[in-house]
Amino acid sequence: IHMALLRKINQVLLFLLALTLCGILYKKVHKGAVLKNEADGDSESPEDMEEEIPVVICAAAGRMGAAMAAINSIYSNTDANIVFYVVGLRNTLTRIRKWIEHSKLREINFRVVEFNPVVLKGKIRPDSSRPELLQPLNFVRFYLPLLIHQHEKVIYLDDDVIVQGDIQELYDTTLALGHAAAFSDDCDLPSAQDNNRIVGLQNTYMGYLDYRKKTIKDLGISPSTCSFNPGVFVANMTEWKHQRITKQLEKWMQKNVEENLYSSSLGGGVATSPMLIVFHGKYSTINPLWHIRHLGWNPDARYSERFLQDAKLLHWNGRHKPWDFPSVHNDLWESWFVPDPAGIFKLHHNR
Repeated sequence: IHMALLRKINQVLLFLLALTLCGILYKKVHKGAVLKNEADGDSESPEDMEEEIPVVICAAAGRMGAAMAAINSIYSNTDANIVFYVVGLRNTLTRIRKWIEHSKLREINFRVVEFNPVVLKGKIRPDSSRPELLQPLNFVRFYLPLLIHQHEKVIYLDDDVIVQGDIQELYDTTLALGHAAAFSDDCDLPSAQDNNRIVGLQNTYMGYLDYRKKTIKDLGISPSTCSFNPGVFVANMTEWKHQRITKQLEKWMQKNVEENLYSSSLGGGVATSPMLIVFHGKYSTINPLWHIRHLGWNPDARYSERFLQDAKLLHWNGRHKPWDFPSVHNDLWESWFVPDPAGIFKLHHNR
């Protein structure tokens, strides 16, 4: 009987011990979970902080006023935390900085970045038909990872744009898995019927690549494939580096020097064609209203005022720029113009 009693007491004690251990263990795990959740909360706090939106825009010597107007329109239409990467050649950097610091733009968050054209040596074929398209800054978009380091997602904009919407919307464009960039398709314009009236408008690969060349035929891209415009895009830097996009673009520049596969007499000049080849079938799309283009294509073709009001971004691509004459919808551009403190950049309008 005595032994049986002892055994029972031992069992009860063991049970209590096990219960206590379970309790301690539970507390530990639970406390760990609580701490982990708190830590998770901490790790989310940078998300709660305002994310920086990097916008890359080039400021070329003769058209610096364009970049400043674009920057002004972006900054004025958003509460987002924008950091502007204003890219120029060495001899213009001081002027860029002065224009920003001595004008209403002094409050923007910006970095002036030098682009060294030495990276283009041997990769551009001289072309007399539209020499302006061979300006080194036209190729900045090929080299984004060299200029931008700490950002995962970047917006690139040509200088001849005006942003009427909140740039946060463009930044929030979803890029599909495996896509390094999002562009706007040339066949998706909500105003296709307006554009059809514009003579000589290119919206297929046929307008950009020389399909008589074997190298182009061998790509297997149908000439009637819809093109896209690389003057406005959102890029994923991780994918860009992973897919070695810059190297691929350089390869096609090199091939063009050797074989003349595209030229600036064709649409978009020499910066568009390599991108059309490298990104073919591998890009996401941005909302069509975020890239209303061809405003500089023909000084006789105008969009309806109602349509222009709805547009989030206007692009004067083409020869007819809104700071020159002849051009259309200049008033929309001029309302964002920031006068040059140095008095060098002037508007040439026939009023």
